[in-house]
This record gives sequence, structure tokens and C-alpha cells, in this order.
Amino acid sequence: MVCLGNICRSPTAEAVLRAKLEAAGLAQHVVVDSAGTGDWHVGSPPDPRSQRHAAKRGYDLSSLRGRQVAEADFHHFDLILAMDDDNLADLRRLAPPGSSRAEVRLFAATAVPDPYTGSAAGFEQVLDLVESAADAWVQNLVDRLGTS
Repeated sequence: MVCLGNICRSPTAEAVLRAKLEAAGLAQHVVVDSAGTGDWHVGSPPDPRSQRHAAKRGYDLSSLRGRQVAEADFHHFDLILAMDDDNLADLRRLAPPGSSRAEVRLFAATAVPDPYTGSAAGFEQVLDLVESAADAWVQNLVDRLGTS
């Protein structure tokens, strides 16, 4: 999962998807990680507001640390999922020409807006959108693996 700084949306998506995969008994089939297209928060924990709102829903972001997307990500992962169109465009620009293993797509059917400069409601909206998208990705994996 990829957003701009890797301290709000993408670590939230990482934690939510991990939890949902674990609940579905599929965690061993998927490597989940997050990163940012920018380098401002490399090594930093997720935004305290993201952590607080996620914790209210049972998700622990405290062990996550910001990192920037690297060229190796395009060779290591099958999917790199952007939180919005701007990050999707940045990822496509960063992808190594012709040699990428990863398919670059949007994480959710609608853009997950950046809550960084907004109110608490923005962090709740991110969680709502991320939970819905994570449910869809888990269902997709269940369908592909033929498990229940």
C-alpha cells in the first residue's frame, strides 16, 4: 500500500489488511507492506491520530515505520496499491521501465483521501474506506485460492 508520506493512509491499510487476512486464515499467503512516494517520514511511526483512530477499531499501527518506495519493491511485490490517483501516477513514474514484476493499481474503488491536514472525521473516513477495500481484496484472494 502506498500513500504520500507513509504515516496515515498506507500504514492504516497495511494494518487493516493484515488483520483481515489473519482473520480469514490467509496471512501466510500474502506479504503486506506499506511505503510512501515521498521521503519526509522515513523511519517515523504512523501519525498519532492514525494510531489513535485505528486502535479504537482494534488495529495496532505502533510497530510500523515510514519508508519510501524503492525500485526493489517493483521486483518483490506482485501488486503495489496506491491510495489515490496522484500516488498512482507517481508509482507509474517510479516503476523501472520494462522490468517490473508488480502491477500498479488503486487500493480502493474510490480515492482514499489524505487526512493529514483535516479533522478527526478524515481519519475515520480513511478507516471506513480502507476496511471496505481490504474486505474486497480478502474476498478476491479467497476466490482465487478457492478457500472459505
